[in-house]
Amino acid sequence: MKKRKYNKVKNIKVGMPPGSLVFTGQKKMDSSLITLIQYNEQEYFEKQYENIEDALDSMNEFTGVNWLNIDGLHDEELVEKTGAYFQIHKLCLEDILSINQRPKQEDYKSYLFIVLKMISLDKDNQELDPEQVSLLLKENHLVTFQEKSGDVFQHVRKRIHEGKGNIRKKQTDYLMYALLDAIVDYYYVILEHYGEKIDEIESQLLDNSEKNIMHQIHHVRKEILFIRRSVYPLREMIHQLQQYETEFIKSENKVFLRDLYDHTIQIIETIEVFRDMASGLLDIYMNTLSHRMNAIMKTLTIIATIFIPLTFIVGIYGMNFEYMPELAWRWAYFAILGFMTLVVMGMLFYFRKRKWL
Repeated sequence: MKKRKYNKVKNIKVGMPPGSLVFTGQKKMDSSLITLIQYNEQEYFEKQYENIEDALDSMNEFTGVNWLNIDGLHDEELVEKTGAYFQIHKLCLEDILSINQRPKQEDYKSYLFIVLKMISLDKDNQELDPEQVSLLLKENHLVTFQEKSGDVFQHVRKRIHEGKGNIRKKQTDYLMYALLDAIVDYYYVILEHYGEKIDEIESQLLDNSEKNIMHQIHHVRKEILFIRRSVYPLREMIHQLQQYETEFIKSENKVFLRDLYDHTIQIIETIEVFRDMASGLLDIYMNTLSHRMNAIMKTLTIIATIFIPLTFIVGIYGMNFEYMPELAWRWAYFAILGFMTLVVMGMLFYFRKRKWL
């Protein structure tokens, strides 16, 4: 089982001035991927670009919704050029490159900035695979920054491409909601996975079929705790978006944010249930260990108790006296063995009668 360090915070920016554009994560792809999706109610265009300048020129020419997605935050120059074009504050760009950001939203008057955690499952080992996603909403432009390619937005892209639902009829703020909704909905998938994992561990506990069960319980508790730390500030952030009066989100779309807020509450309630269940698994494991140890001690105690009278008998006839009448008897050896057998059988009968066996 691969060990992930969710709490590790790099200190490479210590001593640097505010607004320093330094990527604090790990490089997850060789080169950045720039994708531009443009659409309105009648038209749809999607294209990948090798340099940001060409993509920005295309955005400037299209009057509909422009969704610019950048995969690969390790390219600091790319992020800086994008920020310069949209006149993004240095502190905002710094937050985009600092991957340990707490989910939040900030209104910079000319644009809206959102950062949150997108959580998925690794395809190879089904382990938690968290990623920071940043969104910049400005007029008819939405820019998203991701650490690597691959996300949970495939259904949103499909709806845009096929023109299903209202997404092609609405503006950029609705696209922002659709992306947030996709991220939140995938939390349900993650929680379903861990619900099954908890049930599996519980079955293993009851069957005593796993030796590394303690490590599995600790791993599940750690990942549930990470999800919990990601969802709580996400709920606050969505609530703020719902309550704030801002020009970037139309009042008609606030109802969707309210529904999204309800989803985060349900997710948090499920997380708390799973957290209690994981703690309960640990209690069951410790009780199982204690019960197993008691059973072992009980068995050893019974064996030792049986041998106490046998040792006593053997000790008597092992004493080095010159005259012991029984030693001269012809059948003394077999008589003593028979007597010792009767003692053992009598003790076993007594133990079974007392239900100690």
